Amino acid sequence: MSLPNGVKIKKGNVEYVSNFDKAQYTMKELTRAALRDVGKLIVARTRQKARKRTGVTKKGIQYWVRAKQENPDLQVGYKPSAWKGLFYELGAAGHNIPKEAWLYTTVQESIDDIRRIEGQYLSAIEDENRALGLISEDDYEGGEDNE
Repeated sequence: MSLPNGVKIKKGNVEYVSNFDKAQYTMKELTRAALRDVGKLIVARTRQKARKRTGVTKKGIQYWVRAKQENPDLQVGYKPSAWKGLFYELGAAGHNIPKEAWLYTTVQESIDDIRRIEGQYLSAIEDENRALGLISEDDYEGGEDNE
């Protein structure tokens, strides 16, 4: 998908240019890229936790970024061929497999890193808006309530 052009509307002697489509495209692509980086981080850390004797399960951990929908999202899990990974993730009393919860614990331990990654992409959106002249340094001071 290529970058959309700005929409130009002419009324009399005044020409309006809307960069809404560009901004929307940029936000969706940055969101997709941030989710992809988070997925890579979670998969790599989860694979480190996986036991060596569960090679199929370890290789079967993957992530999916569903970007074709309106709001992209991230899914991390096991490939269908690595279905045994669910036994280790959730535990299986009938098979004497204790609950390992590799994915769950990895996500919980990585919350700060996930926020850092997402924050880098959000700051990229802000930098893009500044470059387009959509916001200035005086427009917003984040963090505190200014009352």
